[in-house]
Amino acid sequence: MGKHKNPSLTTDIFIFDENKNFILIKRKNDPYKNFWALPGGFVDYGESVEDAAIREALEETSINVKLDKLIGVYSDPSRDPRGHTVSVTYSARGNMHEMKADDDACDINIFTKKDLEKINLAFDHEKIINDCFDSVFKK
Repeated sequence: MGKHKNPSLTTDIFIFDENKNFILIKRKNDPYKNFWALPGGFVDYGESVEDAAIREALEETSINVKLDKLIGVYSDPSRDPRGHTVSVTYSARGNMHEMKADDDACDINIFTKKDLEKINLAFDHEKIINDCFDSVFKK
């Protein structure tokens, strides 16, 4: 019987406010070094995805978040050049005034959806952000 490979589990977090502003971090490391991305990262063994989302948000943005809702699961095998990853994405709320780039982030900023036209986004985060807007701000 052959050995099979499993995809890595990750999480991404859409931290937003009532004015439709949201936080992105600038990646400090490859892949996509110096590209903007949603805060997030790998789920540790023995950790729930929800706990990983809260931990990653704190590690990269210095914000203690409260998860709002599950946005979706993103599993395209080519979404990450390091290998097959599956990301579980949540929307979240937190005090955006406490934001400070930390851990794998070299910068952090607040954006609007219109800003996406002017920046380079990592991975499939443009699709994820659009899905977040459709889910969180639907009319």
